[in-house]
Amino acid sequence: MAEQDQEYAGFWIRVGASLIDTLLVFLITSPVLYFFYGGAYWTDDTMIKGFWDIVISYVFPTAAVLTFWVYRSATPGKIALKLSIVDARNGSKPTTGQFIVRYLGYYVSIIPLFLGLIWVGIDKRKQGWHDKIAGTVVLRNKHNEPVRFEENLD
Repeated sequence: MAEQDQEYAGFWIRVGASLIDTLLVFLITSPVLYFFYGGAYWTDDTMIKGFWDIVISYVFPTAAVLTFWVYRSATPGKIALKLSIVDARNGSKPTTGQFIVRYLGYYVSIIPLFLGLIWVGIDKRKQGWHDKIAGTVVLRNKHNEPVRFEENLD
């Protein structure tokens, strides 16, 4: 595949992928949360409502994201927008360890006023801090073929 068929995925397309993923998680978890807690779930001031709130709102989304990353190198939002997470050194599929570090790196990216996420719009390889920490990049395939990594991307 020619180099012009792929590019680093920039800030706004990644925001789009995140919005798709957020909507999907909301559509799946909201009815389940309603089942356990009723309509008061959204009006109660309590931060954590109970065991099922933790499982449905935190554990399930984390497991879903990591599962999609391990098996598809992308979440549904990234798949829909033809994005793929690859190893920054050689373009291969990242290891499970890299994916876990990348996920935990989101917290590092978010804590200082989301600067680590905004960094995607500044960095020449479009890496957020979570990507840099994990040694990954997100590529956008401009066509419908699988993304391939070119050695001369540095």
